[in-house]
Amino acid sequence: MSKNLLRLGVNIDHVATVRNARGGAYPDPIRAAKLAEEAGADGITAHLREDRRHITDADIDGLMAALTVPLNFEMAATEEMQKIALRHKPHAVCIVPEKREERTTEGGLEVAREENRLAHFIAPLREAGCRVSIFIAADQKQIEAAHRIGAEVIELHTGAYCDHHAEGDFAARDKELESLREMAAFAHSLGLEVHAGHGLTYETVAPVAAFPEVKELNIGHFLIGEAIFRGLTPAVQEMRRLMDAARASGAA
Repeated sequence: MSKNLLRLGVNIDHVATVRNARGGAYPDPIRAAKLAEEAGADGITAHLREDRRHITDADIDGLMAALTVPLNFEMAATEEMQKIALRHKPHAVCIVPEKREERTTEGGLEVAREENRLAHFIAPLREAGCRVSIFIAADQKQIEAAHRIGAEVIELHTGAYCDHHAEGDFAARDKELESLREMAAFAHSLGLEVHAGHGLTYETVAPVAAFPEVKELNIGHFLIGEAIFRGLTPAVQEMRRLMDAARASGAA
């Protein structure tokens, strides 16, 4: 387990996006994962989508063989994905919503409306030894439902907070940040481990990293984009530095 109080999971999906644009083997997301690991990532996240638009089955095979840090396997709650997860038994499985037409994950999973189905869906994953995480909005009803179905971890969707910041709507940003803060504390009070992610950048990471209940941030698209300009190793190292500084400041 990581020595860091706040873990950094690096999502390497969009290395695969660039590779797939040409249909070849370069750039290799497994190479990116190893570089991120060497640069200070505590884990690697990869989302195997139903349409295989970026990460492929072969990438998951390669990551399971190559990594020495945990793999966080993001997937939709489908029978196909459950079978793949049960075959590989990754350290963590994060259940996310997925729509074919979306560019990226647009929101949190609707757990409360599908509580019974999701409870039965995650039970075999837990029995196989996977830590099950549910990707949800900062909503008390969804957190309570995630707790009831037996999830050990929730990952709070930070996309709205980051979008408001990028749009310059700082009142809405601060309101969303306060919701994230309150729901992180609420989830922690239920005994859930709290993660957060989606859209985080150098500008937006510090306030979330300072939440004492948050144990892990999962960050991908921004870091892969930043790697174009400064290289993947320095990009990850800078994110690690900002996270550590925010956590230290919050603890002071």
